[in-house]
Amino acid sequence: LPTGLSQWFPALEVLDVSGTGLTEMGAELLSLPCLHTLLAKNNRLGGPGSLPKGLGEAPLARSLRVLNLSGNRFADVPPMLLLLRGLRSLSLGGNRLHSIPPDIQELRSLEFLYLGGNFITSIPPELAKLPSLKYLVLCDNKIQSIPPQLAQLHSLRSLSLHNNLLTYLPREILNLVHLEELSLRGNPLVVRFVRDLTYNPPSLQELAGRTVKTRNVPYAPSDLPDTLVRYLSLASNCPNPKCGGVYFDSCVRQIKFVDFCGKYRLPLMHYLCSPECSSPFSSASQSSTSQSESDSEDEAAHRMQKVLLG
Repeated sequence: LPTGLSQWFPALEVLDVSGTGLTEMGAELLSLPCLHTLLAKNNRLGGPGSLPKGLGEAPLARSLRVLNLSGNRFADVPPMLLLLRGLRSLSLGGNRLHSIPPDIQELRSLEFLYLGGNFITSIPPELAKLPSLKYLVLCDNKIQSIPPQLAQLHSLRSLSLHNNLLTYLPREILNLVHLEELSLRGNPLVVRFVRDLTYNPPSLQELAGRTVKTRNVPYAPSDLPDTLVRYLSLASNCPNPKCGGVYFDSCVRQIKFVDFCGKYRLPLMHYLCSPECSSPFSSASQSSTSQSESDSEDEAAHRMQKVLLG
């Protein structure tokens, strides 16, 4: 960046240096207290010293709202970007990122996050701790699964996951009742589906815990060690409406299909307490949903009828 920038334009609010071949942005950037939009896409940023030291402590850290660093060479999300607590829009698409740092949760004002076109293989659950996030773009990566915690993104309106390696979605995705766009094209889930047939026998502790829960055996914290009390509080209800059982660690993974808009069928992952609860495996050619789907999930599917599969 040219020296004296802050002296020439002390009230500068928008700076676009995209496509200029930049390899670093100097300290001049730090003395622009009014800058709220910085566009530096399609450059050669990403090496040591690409961003000025002290960025997280400068006045810019408080004023910056939009930052676009797409089309550069970052292999990791620079830690100093996670100090820009006022950011509402962050774009790092088309870089060389292999992961999303858990500390992304610190950007609590973020409304738009674009990480498409990288090499990301997983999504940290901490991403779900962004209360204002409305648009999340993770397309064109190598993501194999979606953490169920993403259902906590209650403000989410658009979720782009096309061209990844997804074979199923967590059933919690139905809780995103405000979602308007869901893009899934180019994933294996549209042409093939998976089912995990392995089932580890329950431990004696689990069998005892299941008995306590299903038979409503009374107990108080004074009756059991704290570890067992915490363990019993982790019981999950089997989604099979004809079962009524619970499970802790030992469960059966199964793909279940839910209809959307009358013509789309999404494979959702759910967990059963035992192989006896498994229903016949559904195929993509079936025209109706599995009979084991609960009424609550049907209602959730109806709430999601406006979801668009791009």
